[in-house]
Amino acid sequence: MASSTSRPAGSASLNGNGAAGPAEKTYFEQQREMLVGEIAQSLEHVLQNINKLNRSLEEVIAVGNEFSPVEALWSQFENVMAKDPDAAAEGQEDDEADGGETDMKQEDKS
Repeated sequence: MASSTSRPAGSASLNGNGAAGPAEKTYFEQQREMLVGEIAQSLEHVLQNINKLNRSLEEVIAVGNEFSPVEALWSQFENVMAKDPDAAAEGQEDDEADGGETDMKQEDKS
């Protein structure tokens, strides 16, 4: 009769109070594992989307940097065209007139 109740040492399984062998999980533990798995998948999805966004932003910045020399050229063109030719001519006339007046003032002083 002793042989009918004895089990091999490796096949013994105890309930949650013991520690050897797989114990059946409670409903809470099952739900927790399911939710943790869903959260892990969601975080992985968020990480993938952030990486895609980062690559897109890098591409946009690269395209913007390609236009830098063009922008500099247009700025230079704008600065040249912004100089009013009439104002430049008047400025030259004023300089000549100021030069003549200065000469007269210096003659008056002597």
